[in-house]
Amino acid sequence: MTPCGASNEAERALDRVREWMAKASLSLHPEKTHTVDMSEVGACFDFLGYRFKRSRRGRIMPLVRPKSEQKLRESIRQKTRRCNQHSMEEIIRRINPTLRGWFGYFKQAQRSEHQSLDGWIRMRLRSIYRKRHRKRGRGRGSDHGRWPNRHFTELGLFSLVAAQREAVSLHKGVKH
Repeated sequence: MTPCGASNEAERALDRVREWMAKASLSLHPEKTHTVDMSEVGACFDFLGYRFKRSRRGRIMPLVRPKSEQKLRESIRQKTRRCNQHSMEEIIRRINPTLRGWFGYFKQAQRSEHQSLDGWIRMRLRSIYRKRHRKRGRGRGSDHGRWPNRHFTELGLFSLVAAQREAVSLHKGVKH
């Protein structure tokens, strides 16, 4: 797809798509289908689980759509309840396939998105440890010293940031 030069060009293109869809007995969702002026800072649109947003520097950043992130968080929340009786290795074994699959789809998202989720997942795991040590609250502060990120890596936790770093280095190593 090429960007349109003016909003009337975009509207004409959208009308052509609607006509083509109607001939195929399909329709576009009226609330989800619209044109966006992506030349403006902060402008964004959602497409297939991603949110594409114009940055202050003028770049279009691929982000994870908030609804997609919430779906992942809910899935992880179900598997990392503080009062579960599974070993930490078993909990990690259960969440890793979800993380691998999610990363497989969202590996193009901004690194900060992966960093945020990695930190949130480790916080959930530290909270389980806190509960087992009869402490209250979330896994923060001094818990990072007790159970550092390296601890979870050694237990086999899939890291979104490490996977993205590896994917980028593999991509750079490939000649086109």
